[in-house]
Amino acid sequence: MKKMSLDELCINTIRMLAVDGVEKANSGHPGAPMGDAAMAYVLWTRHLRHNPRNPLWANRDRFVLSAGHASMLLYSLLHLTGYNLPMSELKNFRQWGSLTPGHPEREPHTGVETTTGPLGQGFATGVGMAMAQRYQAEYFNRRGFTLFDYRIYGILSDGDLMEGVASEAASMAGHLGLGQIIYLYSDNRITIDGPTDISFTENRGKRFEAYGWHVQHVDGLDIRGIDAAIQQAKKQTGKPSLIVARTHIGYGSPHKQDSPASHGSPLGKDEVRLVKQRFGWGKRSFHVPTSARQHFRKALTSGARLESRWNGMTRKYTGKYGKTGSVLADMLQGKLPAGWDSALPSFDPTAGKVATRSASGKVLNAIAPHLPILIGGSADLAASNNTDLKGAGEFGTDKAGRNIRFGVREHAMGAAMNGLALSGLIPYGGTFLIFSDYMRPAIRLAALMRQQAIYVFTHDSIGLGEDGPTHQPVEHLASLRAMPNLYVIRPADANEVVEAWKVALNRREGPTALVLTRQGLPTLDRRRYAGARGLSRGGYVLADPPKGARPRMILIATGSEVSIALEAYKALTAAGSKVRVVNMPCWELFEVQSRAYREKVLPPSVTCRLALEAGAPLGWERYVGDRGRVLGVSKFGASAPASILFEKYGFSVQNVVRQAEKLMG
Repeated sequence: MKKMSLDELCINTIRMLAVDGVEKANSGHPGAPMGDAAMAYVLWTRHLRHNPRNPLWANRDRFVLSAGHASMLLYSLLHLTGYNLPMSELKNFRQWGSLTPGHPEREPHTGVETTTGPLGQGFATGVGMAMAQRYQAEYFNRRGFTLFDYRIYGILSDGDLMEGVASEAASMAGHLGLGQIIYLYSDNRITIDGPTDISFTENRGKRFEAYGWHVQHVDGLDIRGIDAAIQQAKKQTGKPSLIVARTHIGYGSPHKQDSPASHGSPLGKDEVRLVKQRFGWGKRSFHVPTSARQHFRKALTSGARLESRWNGMTRKYTGKYGKTGSVLADMLQGKLPAGWDSALPSFDPTAGKVATRSASGKVLNAIAPHLPILIGGSADLAASNNTDLKGAGEFGTDKAGRNIRFGVREHAMGAAMNGLALSGLIPYGGTFLIFSDYMRPAIRLAALMRQQAIYVFTHDSIGLGEDGPTHQPVEHLASLRAMPNLYVIRPADANEVVEAWKVALNRREGPTALVLTRQGLPTLDRRRYAGARGLSRGGYVLADPPKGARPRMILIATGSEVSIALEAYKALTAAGSKVRVVNMPCWELFEVQSRAYREKVLPPSVTCRLALEAGAPLGWERYVGDRGRVLGVSKFGASAPASILFEKYGFSVQNVVRQAEKLMG
């Protein structure tokens, strides 16, 4: 191995670990780690405050690899600085059961902060992390007690900046002046299809300046210049920072540097040999020179010292500020405070119809004073989604209240919610159900990471009426239900909304979508029908034939269609039919109940079944079986009053009775 400076040795160690990992796996992306190693080294050894022995230290700086294809860059850094990621895992890159998947997947115990890979998501998630930092600083920090001052660092690619979600999030971050963000943009000017100028020619620096960001330009190989740029960015407390670093994909590869050929494929044995010759590295694979390891492992000592000081300050803080200290303890432990649900409202069935979106707003405002870590807003639809928290203040540049104005940025809202959730807060975000499509990739990542995000999706069907088919969701319930680990809850009345919020807030291991109506619904008289707490089991018997008779027909419904099913039940019962009504507000919850419970609700022997839902019928076959039928919506809606649409699309009591009688013969 040729003689080189300690800095060069450490940078080349990162490069060679990445190259060897990809080569051994015969799969992966070596080019970006080779080009980005210098700036990553400067950031991780001179600026990033972290404790490898405790990856969940609350005031650590966050590092987000938005360019998730460069995952071996992150894994190499985590291993070198002493996280619980042994060399065996680097050698097991992209293999079954490894802690080093092809793109980073959140793993708290190894230091992977967030799942990235879909480009732009890491960028926007980091914006949410910065929003969380601002709120935590506003709520907890006191004179002499700076508990939360962490920064969010990230490495971005050209692809990240092409994605729309990054543009939405960059606009929001600039507007809010999120100065804790420092992003390093690897401007290597290469995409899979070739040079970036075939599709990406705007001045990125000027674009970000227009967003309100502080922008600098550096040579991505100049460690002094990178260091100075990060130092300068730290001084920009009122603006997020973008450091545009001119890098070279596949740096050091004689035949593949500055070429798409180094992006997503191993270099090949011959090219790896030439690269190692170029860097004077020798022939060994997965080699870490002792001096490089010792230098990187200084993070263990400095990190332990930083956290120890913070822990001491926290103990004093808790003793001095008992109330906020208790909130801090709950947040750090992922607990809800005792008695948080004591103020939940109850809705009177004699008080008239209540839209479930309105009920949701009342629930939110009842619980908010008891849950200081609950924070959120709407994508410019607060009045329609009923997401405003009265008296909780605005989240802005000067004060970090709890009402976030996300703007018309559904995708950025969803990704920012992930950043808020990853930081220990409980975020909620509202929009119309139809626009869940705009934020679906972020919802998917929340489900993949098992993060507690709560989506308030209102205007849930053709029942929104006159706005017409562009705003009337048809396929969206089926689409969301297809996503693993997402709970989709469609309450039947105001009191079920209360129960839905309880489920969402108690569920710390995944996201929940609350699907709510624009139109008013009857509040069910629970003295006559089963109690709303049945929602916690996903599906339950709401009404049965009189005198304990065995049902011959089962009507199954969700949301606004439940009241229609109950009216049909009354008519059928009056005519002598033996009918059961099953309310199925959450398929996912129902599916995790015991088989005995599910068969008690839906007895296999009762094959006459009619499901009612004003959405695509896809999926309902699991509950209606071969002999049942689904009354759904298999075409787009229309512009008309809701009552007309429900009648035209068959959601009338008369049609439900007719269909049920036809099934019973």
